[in-house]
Amino acid sequence: MQQSCDIKAGVANASRKASPLTRRRALLLGTASCFLLGNIKKPLGAPAQAGEVGRVTRIIDGDSFVLTLENGESLSVRLSTLQAPQMAARAARGWPYAAEAKAGLSALIKGRQVKLFYGGEARRDRYGRAVAQVYTLDKTGASDIWVQAEMIRFGLARVYSWRGDEADMNALYQLEAEARERSRGIWGHSFYAVRRPDPDPLAQYVDSLQIVEGIITSTADIRGRIYLNFGADYKTDFTIAIAKKHAKQFADIDPVSLAGARVRVRGWIELINGPMIWIDHPDRLEILS
Repeated sequence: MQQSCDIKAGVANASRKASPLTRRRALLLGTASCFLLGNIKKPLGAPAQAGEVGRVTRIIDGDSFVLTLENGESLSVRLSTLQAPQMAARAARGWPYAAEAKAGLSALIKGRQVKLFYGGEARRDRYGRAVAQVYTLDKTGASDIWVQAEMIRFGLARVYSWRGDEADMNALYQLEAEARERSRGIWGHSFYAVRRPDPDPLAQYVDSLQIVEGIITSTADIRGRIYLNFGADYKTDFTIAIAKKHAKQFADIDPVSLAGARVRVRGWIELINGPMIWIDHPDRLEILS
């Protein structure tokens, strides 16, 4: 309860100079955090590759921070398997709830000892940041709170995995669904709404990260490239595409057999014969029914 109330205070403090609407959102988010949520005390699905330990000395935004290692060196860290609202420095315009997400992460980990766990294909991204699952440490040095899970559960970020990530994705998706059902944080804003696979409205979101939910009407495997179609005309309707080089990642799912399934996919919208999302691993595709 104390940690949830700390996040409530942190988010509210970050919004004191914001507009009345933003302050109201922050207070509502904080109140929900304090009264509806507890902490995830037991690590869920911790990747096997233990990494660096240090103290969080600076929060950059809602999904990245600076860690001061035990040897005094500084390491920039990006939280894997999620995406928080982007600040103005990372996007042409700041996304809604960017300040609240940063404040929430600050309240959760700033000044605390944390440990990194790796599971992706690379430990560093192109900016030299560590890409890791992050856990706070208790007084005995044991893993305490799974940071990604708390950010998702507070509605301060969306699940967004990278190929090779190792985490309990089912747990993260369940926490996201709960946050979305209760309109916590970002889920109370239309900017983050789950979209229908209607091609004309989706075309307005080209070059943006979206979550789309609908029923796959047909599938096709064309020379190893897989298409999951959401309408009768593949030239104009929404499509999920899987490149030939990534098809082997889906061996346990068999995407071609998904005709008639209701799914939820997340990725960047492109305009190729209608709106399209390319996915390169199955964790970005939730099979709902």
